[in-house]
Amino acid sequence: MKLCISVKGAANLALILWAASSISVEAASAPTLESLTNDLRRAESVREIKNLQKTYAQLAFYGRWNNMAALFADDGILRWGQGKPGANLLANSDAIDSKGPAAIEKFLKMEAGDMNGIKPGSLHALINDMPLVTLSADGKTAKGRYHSIQLLGDGAGHSKIQGGLMENEYALTTTSKGDVWKLKLLRYFPQYIGDYKKGWINVGNNSLPIVAYHYTAENAGTPILLPDPMRNQSSTLAPLSFEELQYRITRLNDEDEVRNLQHTSGHYVDRRMWPEVADLFTPDGDVSSDGKIISIESSFAAMGPAGLTKGILNDHPIFQMTVEISADGVSAIARGLAIGMVGDSNAKTAEWRFLTFRHQYVKDTNTNIWKIKRSVLVPRLYADYASGWANGGTLQAKTASDPPPPFLNLLGHLSNTSQRPQDWQPLWREDINATETTLHDLQRRLKRSTAWDESENVSSAYGYYTDDVRCVAFATLHADKGFKESPGVGWYRTPERVAKACQNRYGEGTNNSVLRSSVPIHLRLQPVILVSQDGRSATSRIRNLQIGTGKGTAARNFTGNNGFNGGMYHDQFVLEEKNGVSRRKLWSLVIDEFYWNSGSWTGGWAGVAPSAQKIRRGEDFRSVERRQAGIGGYVADLSLTDPAMGPREIGFNGGPPPTVRWPDIQRMWWAFRNPVSGRVPDSYWPGCVPCQARPSWNLTSNGYQEPATGPTLVNATVDGLRVAATVTGGPGELVSGAVQLRRGNRGGNMVGEVHLTESGSNTAVFLVQLDGTFVSGPNPLDVFFLGSDRLQPGKARVILNALPPVQE
Repeated sequence: MKLCISVKGAANLALILWAASSISVEAASAPTLESLTNDLRRAESVREIKNLQKTYAQLAFYGRWNNMAALFADDGILRWGQGKPGANLLANSDAIDSKGPAAIEKFLKMEAGDMNGIKPGSLHALINDMPLVTLSADGKTAKGRYHSIQLLGDGAGHSKIQGGLMENEYALTTTSKGDVWKLKLLRYFPQYIGDYKKGWINVGNNSLPIVAYHYTAENAGTPILLPDPMRNQSSTLAPLSFEELQYRITRLNDEDEVRNLQHTSGHYVDRRMWPEVADLFTPDGDVSSDGKIISIESSFAAMGPAGLTKGILNDHPIFQMTVEISADGVSAIARGLAIGMVGDSNAKTAEWRFLTFRHQYVKDTNTNIWKIKRSVLVPRLYADYASGWANGGTLQAKTASDPPPPFLNLLGHLSNTSQRPQDWQPLWREDINATETTLHDLQRRLKRSTAWDESENVSSAYGYYTDDVRCVAFATLHADKGFKESPGVGWYRTPERVAKACQNRYGEGTNNSVLRSSVPIHLRLQPVILVSQDGRSATSRIRNLQIGTGKGTAARNFTGNNGFNGGMYHDQFVLEEKNGVSRRKLWSLVIDEFYWNSGSWTGGWAGVAPSAQKIRRGEDFRSVERRQAGIGGYVADLSLTDPAMGPREIGFNGGPPPTVRWPDIQRMWWAFRNPVSGRVPDSYWPGCVPCQARPSWNLTSNGYQEPATGPTLVNATVDGLRVAATVTGGPGELVSGAVQLRRGNRGGNMVGEVHLTESGSNTAVFLVQLDGTFVSGPNPLDVFFLGSDRLQPGKARVILNALPPVQE
């Protein structure tokens, strides 16, 4: 067999036959089947613990008390704080203890009453989100912190809104079905309570203490995978086979892609970016709404024209989403809660929408890209904002006889026996002969998934420390060269300067016993986390839903406390190695705010209350003052108004004028491309936001990889025995790396390989002429781009009518 190869197009590329592909990996001791088995167990444990807590909240939406109680260990405890006036809110004496599943079920029923999600017209929406999960060194116990919010109504005129923090404990429990994670302690610390009509205030009208953290600022980003010296503390398991490890690590990677896909879809829907949403679906994809199948186009029409115009809000925050990958790895389901916050301030209308979603996905085996097959929406309750949900809303909740959308089977997957179907074959597989290199590649792929969870941990830690105005703590979350935007001012670089800017602006409590009359609450939700090929760096997009609480009647209508604000974070994370210790840290933190807000709880985001305009004028004045003077004279390392930032900060608080405030529509920026089509969005600003003004701050200048902004698109056509192919990355993502031609996925059916050397272009174009003795067709030929330090792998399939015989 002979391959004749030529190149044309933007790049003058050197092509080398049969060159080995390589992706750099972090230096470490050589992985073994034993070490990878223990590493995988830790990664799967963190996912299962998160799924346990998310499932708990999903069950609460439908009043499934028995199933919720079954998530506890036999001696598990639910410790529910009461928030009595004058009580020590941190003391166990302020809480009711229920021990064991039977007692816990009884308490959950009693606590819900008629606001149970079962009675017609009732609502029991429990939010457990912003997870921060810390696994013990031996992998047998864990702790987790969550924001908890309950939106409740009985459909007969009564409602309740309450929220606080959960600091929970988990234990790995041996059952007849294998090892399963269970709740050992669910500890709820209440912070605020009220009803729909009046809004909420601090529980008991108390000042609120800081709820102790189970982690420190230094170890919040501790890697899930233990360093070599600590591995002997983790329980040693019988090693899994290479094929089993490959299968389960692939499932973790797929889960990340599906989660990013759905969270991205949610962000697109909020802005009515209908062409971008349509890109995410298969050609025959559709929408199921309350059991009725409609086209994607019809669903768009029902939600309004493309784009947002002045006063239109279409936000649907996604909460506690779980993802299940099918056994064969080519389909998936995601289930969660979406709360619609929609309205038109021009017409002074606003609405709540509570929906369960259970979407279906498929992996396109021609491209290896995940797509949405069917968007399944199950409306639960809609309510006009002015009247609320106490009387059941305008679209009432389903009755008890209507079963909920099936829950996902996500718990108890830690079995050390094979889960891999006998006929499973990886859709992605390099032909690497050296076993050590292959194990290194599995380790790299596992690190990419644990990087997702580690980044979410650090993100959540930042949110919790910000709520408590712990300046030194959230500054410590930053890498030594990391930087954070101070809203309305600019970026401060290094943890010391981040802390000083915060202290100058807000002050800081000196210890955990400090009481606050009010607490700003930052819900960092719906993350899209893009991880580098080596797992050492990540770029994220994270929704900020900001509320707050305070004391006294005045707090009910104060904008900063009982209103809502919607913003967006564009952050980066790195695995910083320091003194022989690795920690996941914040590299860059960027705050775009606010896209929308409610002037008060009473007025909502439709802007009914005239006081909202007065407050906005005050905010304009304060932001200008901060911009001119810095923070107490503490000048930022990079101002929001720096000319080198170009158009990026125009319109945001403290940025170049004109300042855009709700109900005007602020421009929204995107750091990544469409995860299916690779479409570059309007207002595209990839990577580190301030690095276009400060190039020395970017990841690559500091020894890290820049995560890919989206898929690597491989297109191939065939004319007789001539294959024409292109490999395309995003703007500025230069193409280099190996391309393999294979007969239908199988590793042994190699036809040939070429190597593309970087030439300054994001597109490589080449021709391959197949020659020799051929067998009859048709035959599938897969063109694989194996990825690089900058680009994700990519694939395309063409059909040949003849193919060279396989050379074994």
